[in-house]
This record gives sequence, C-alpha cells and structure tokens, in this order.
Amino acid sequence: MGFLSDVDAGLSAESKFISSRYFYDAEGDRIFQSIMRMPEYYLTNCEHEILSMQAAEILAKAKLGNAPFDLLEFGAGDGTKTQLLIAQLLTLGLKFRYLPIDISGDVLDELTAKMHIKFPTLPVHPVNEEYFVALNQLSHDTNIPKLVLFLGSSIGNFNEARTASFMNELRDGLKHGDKLLIGFDLQKNPLTILQAYNDPTGITKAFNLNLLSRMNRELGADFALHNWDHYPTYDPATGYARSYLVSIPQQTVHFTSLNKSFHFEAGETIHTEVSRKYTHAQIEAILSEAGFSLVEHFHDCKHYYSLTLSQLV
Repeated sequence: MGFLSDVDAGLSAESKFISSRYFYDAEGDRIFQSIMRMPEYYLTNCEHEILSMQAAEILAKAKLGNAPFDLLEFGAGDGTKTQLLIAQLLTLGLKFRYLPIDISGDVLDELTAKMHIKFPTLPVHPVNEEYFVALNQLSHDTNIPKLVLFLGSSIGNFNEARTASFMNELRDGLKHGDKLLIGFDLQKNPLTILQAYNDPTGITKAFNLNLLSRMNRELGADFALHNWDHYPTYDPATGYARSYLVSIPQQTVHFTSLNKSFHFEAGETIHTEVSRKYTHAQIEAILSEAGFSLVEHFHDCKHYYSLTLSQLV
C-alpha cells in the first residue's frame, strides 16, 4: 500500500494510527539526524560507544574469514556508526562491498556521497528498495556470504507479530552461516527512556508533527499544527514505548487527494510509533525462534543497549 491508502486506512480506523515509516521524508530525515545528536537520545551514543571500542572484537567473533562477503545494512541513516565498523574491516584487509538498503532515496544519496569521500576504494552499492525485496534480489543474484546490520534499535518499532515475521523473512533471505548484527535497546529506568522520546527542546515533538506537515504537503490535507500535541508513553511491564499525536480541540481535517474529511474529538489520538525495549532473554528467544544462534551480546558501559551478533544455523 502507498502513503495515501495507508493514511486513509489508518485514519478511518476506530483507534486512529499512521505507520512510523512515513516519518521519513526529506524533512523527517533532517529532524531525525537532530534527534540522534540529542543528549537525551542515548541510543545513538550507546551504539557509537560499542562500535568505537569493540568493533575489532565484534569482527573477531563474526569469523568472516578471507573470502569476499557483502555488508548489508537495513536503514543505514547517515552511516556515522557504520563507518566505525567499515574502518575496522578495511584495516583488517577484508574484501567486501557495502550495500546500504533504505526506502529513502535522499538518505541513500547522502550516505553514498559520504562513503565515497571517507572510503574512496570501498565498493558502495545503494539499494533504494524495501528491505526484503532487496534481500531477495541479492540472494538470487549471488551466493556471497553476508553480514547484515540492523542498527538503531529499529527492530523495536515492530510489535511481536511483526518482529517474528521480520526475523522469518530475514532467515529466508539468508544462507547457513550468514551473520546478523542487530541493535536492541534494553529495559532500564523508565524516566531515562521517556526523556529520549520527549526532549525539553521539542525536537521529538517536531519530528512527530512533521508527519502532519507531510500529509499537508503531499496529500492535500489541512492539518493546523498548533491544534496538535506530541504525547509519548512507556510501560515498563511490557517494555513498549509509544508515541501519539493528540488533537487539542475538536476538529475536522480535509484531504483534497481523497475528497474526504476525518473528524477528531478533543483529546483523540493518532498512534504513530512503537519502540520496544528488551531483556536479554527476550532477545535470545527472538533469535532462536527464527533459526539464529546467539554468538554474543556487546554492551555499552551503562548496559543500556546491546549490539547482538548471531548466525543463521
């Protein structure tokens, strides 16, 4: 489904929702880069610390050998953290090509240019496609071993059913012995987690509200942004952080592209994002159920976060 049809379905539902995938237009990408630089958004710093200090150990545990392989990355972003791993791979003299996969062409263009400057001899082959469409194409085209990166705790944006589906699709697109490095945000003090999604300077609020601006720009909606607020929650019993857009007054929003209006009661919400936090036992169960064997968890100094390395059995 496309943006228009997904928005129509989500806003027509009894409990309104819009997929978080639609945060990432050019403006959303720009705002998210700012979020990753926020002191409250500990996830980026945790991953950066792990890759800065433990890249050599991670690669030693991955046992990539001397044969050429593909380094695939789902949702690569600006590539800042990935550069740490690539630099270590090049230092080791390993032969590989880097394939960042993302649905945002803007992100891929910027990332490719940056990688060409930073690593001029590195073969970079960006793939502007859905993750598994790209993975299936690559699997059919080559038998080269793969190391797949899925950083940023992006897996936390899925509910349990989608997580299982994602892992099963990943398994089906890989071969025995292929490696997987996933970022998992760990359960911790709930206040620490909430601050990451509701910073005092309002950057996360701007990120959420940009979804309304995008619908105005692309779908001919007439959302008045001052009539909306950003509301994050975290439930430590389930490990789920959720974000909502909240209608401040009672209001009606019209979409010219649909020739349709949607009514919102005062205080009614649009669910926009979920970000799950995990225990080690939950991580290991997710991997095992999809046919991956745990190699090792790599942590930051506060144990806020885990980069978990596994291998397809």
